[in-house]
Amino acid sequence: MVSDLIRGRLRKIGSRWRKLPPGRIALIVLAVLRHDRRLSDMAGGNDVSASTVRRWLLEVIELLAARAPRLDRALKKIARTGGVVVLLDGTLVRTRRRTGDENRPNYSGNHKTHGLLFLALTDEKGNLVWISAAKPGRSSEITTARHNKITVHLRQAGLGALADLGFVALEDDPDDPVIVNGRKATRNHPLTAAQKEANKLVSRERAANEHGFADLKNWRILTKVRMNARHATALLRALLVLTNAEIQR
Repeated sequence: MVSDLIRGRLRKIGSRWRKLPPGRIALIVLAVLRHDRRLSDMAGGNDVSASTVRRWLLEVIELLAARAPRLDRALKKIARTGGVVVLLDGTLVRTRRRTGDENRPNYSGNHKTHGLLFLALTDEKGNLVWISAAKPGRSSEITTARHNKITVHLRQAGLGALADLGFVALEDDPDDPVIVNGRKATRNHPLTAAQKEANKLVSRERAANEHGFADLKNWRILTKVRMNARHATALLRALLVLTNAEIQR
């Protein structure tokens, strides 16, 4: 698949020559993404420069990210196939520590590390269907969800979503809710037995969401993102396309 994308790109720009054939370029890029290989190591083993490998990497990421589904289209596809609910959750992808003004926004007080926040939707089986744009690590999940207008898109598609307690205040229409999450206990109002059982039910149904994140993070380049943060959104969406292609193979 990656080789075909590269060949199509070469035909589109009218390039008749590359240092290596498309299949070899695809192998190098996938090795970097899957095993987080150093660019200089891949360059030395293939008789090219590290800057060339970096250029190939960014090019393939851009080509793959362009194939990632939009939120509205992903939800409508689930609705057409008979789905009634999706699973909503967020994850922090660790990044190297930034310097200067870029340092503080990426620090997550919740995780005590620097990173970028992403929201993801999976179907009932835990297959990833959509990933949001990157937000600084200090951003909250509920603010990011509101920015992406998730509740609006869910209503338009006629779907509901299961989410954790971090999204309790996301629902903007209590009379017609599309977000289902557990109940929070307070100091003066502990949870009843029925509410605790309801929380367990929601947690059990949401367990498949973690499988989707696990499949995504099998790509070891996400262990700690070292590329510029502005490329992180394209990187996650490219890995979404690769993950789905691998699962559906």
